[in-house]
Amino acid sequence: MTEVLLERPRDGVALLRINRPGVRNALNAAARAQIAEHFTRLGAEEAVRCIVLTGDDNAFAAGADLREMADAGSVDMMLRNSHRLWKSVAECPTPVIAAVNGYALGGGCELAMHCDIIIAGEGAQFGQPEIRVGVMPGAGGTQRLTRAVGKFQAMKMVLTGKPVGATEALRMGLASEVVPDAEVLQRALDMAEGIARMPPLAAMQIKEVLVAGMDASLETALMLERKAFQLLFSTADQKEGVRAFLEKRRPEYRGR
Repeated sequence: MTEVLLERPRDGVALLRINRPGVRNALNAAARAQIAEHFTRLGAEEAVRCIVLTGDDNAFAAGADLREMADAGSVDMMLRNSHRLWKSVAECPTPVIAAVNGYALGGGCELAMHCDIIIAGEGAQFGQPEIRVGVMPGAGGTQRLTRAVGKFQAMKMVLTGKPVGATEALRMGLASEVVPDAEVLQRALDMAEGIARMPPLAAMQIKEVLVAGMDASLETALMLERKAFQLLFSTADQKEGVRAFLEKRRPEYRGR
């Protein structure tokens, strides 16, 4: 699977690199399928406690590969069922960090928004330029973006097609933090390693409740939070965490 490379740089951390540098990591069908396959497998792998997704120094992913769409009709696009591939990223139970350098445009911006945390380099560019080629975002660029930055900022981005820089993305709520370009991957891996040391069952419950609660009423979301909170008291990791705190030592979490 040469379009997406898998590395295991640190304990509990998987690193996925989109590997199409000649086209700024544009997402073709093969790349999307490989991303989906990796996320499905890694999300079920007990040893993996955090996933980092990145591109290269020039681009996270500069959108969809338009050559594959130039002559497609509406039925062709429907039969591709691309949304099923994106779903594997959105529904991955493991925390996911996007490490973004350079361009994150169109499908690349949407892919970053499928992640849980976005670390952006100072030179990163986020945008939804689909309107400039006669279409619109089709993988969450109208919905996830609006939930992240609000209606008025989202409308500006999708109707003008103009990208925003990393500092503006952070201000809007489209990035978690901004660091120098040369430090993006290192920062993402450091954060992933820290998350990997946390109790994985608690991390999974936090992610599940936070994501599900975003689209629920406050009352329902608080109920989900409360039930998950109570559930974690049946885990060995919770007992270990409390004992380690009282004994002033570092806990050893096993995901049990």
